[in-house]
Amino acid sequence: MTAPLTAPAAPVPVCGVVFAAGEGTRLRPLTATLPKALCPVGNLPLLDHGLRRLAGLGLSGPATVAVNAAYLAGQVVTHVGDRAHLSVEEDGPIGTSGGLGRLRPWLDGRAVLAGNADAYLHDPARDPGKDIAALFDGWSGDTVRMLTLPCRPGEAGGFSGQRFAGFSLIPWRYLQDLADTDSSLVRTVWRPAEAAGDLELITYQGFYLDTGTPADYLAANLHAAAGGVLADPSARITGSVTASVIGAGAHVEGSVTRSVVLPGAHVAAGETLTDVIRTGSGLTIPA
Repeated sequence: MTAPLTAPAAPVPVCGVVFAAGEGTRLRPLTATLPKALCPVGNLPLLDHGLRRLAGLGLSGPATVAVNAAYLAGQVVTHVGDRAHLSVEEDGPIGTSGGLGRLRPWLDGRAVLAGNADAYLHDPARDPGKDIAALFDGWSGDTVRMLTLPCRPGEAGGFSGQRFAGFSLIPWRYLQDLADTDSSLVRTVWRPAEAAGDLELITYQGFYLDTGTPADYLAANLHAAAGGVLADPSARITGSVTASVIGAGAHVEGSVTRSVVLPGAHVAAGETLTDVIRTGSGLTIPA
């Protein structure tokens, strides 16, 4: 049932989980009809960034990767297809801890590399997909590891001056008693591991953003564009575009600067968009 990690090796069997159940309330109205996990960054859904990251470590397919879904779950289920094991939380999201608790039979004694779908990470020093490989460097298989960055000035709620950067590595002994009820890993795993001296903080060497707000979602897209124009081949651009991301089937006749034009969206002739997100339904969301 398990597959060994190809890069790097792990001392115990490991599976991967991408959390995709959240409602994305801070990202509304973008998430009113689209799950946050399916919002594209750099013209790739956030969920696919997570799945690709796991695949870069040798974790792919429904035997070794799971995705949970709750809010607008049907869209997530259709998008994932047979690429991962699906856990649908039909009564609504039950948190990161509850999500793993519901997956316990599937976890089957394995450690978990768990990540948030809304985490945008980029480490140019690593091969694509392997930018979280440092979580495994020298890992004993027995401790809880958390990918982190230094807390921002005045930021509270971190771990020894570090803040969570999207992914955590958790041994089975911290998973085996998780309940199938609404709770977070902060409460059931990370803080208890910290108190027991079992929490290892692994500083991330690349760029990380939680894409939970329109401003950070836009910032992640502009980072993916690297100062240029990242346009899907099916987009039609007859106007002016600078430092932006243009999605599949979008049509830009006007002027777009430092913005995201989502799939199927239209920017009419004479329109000027700056620092905004334009949706396929015609909404313009300021960042």
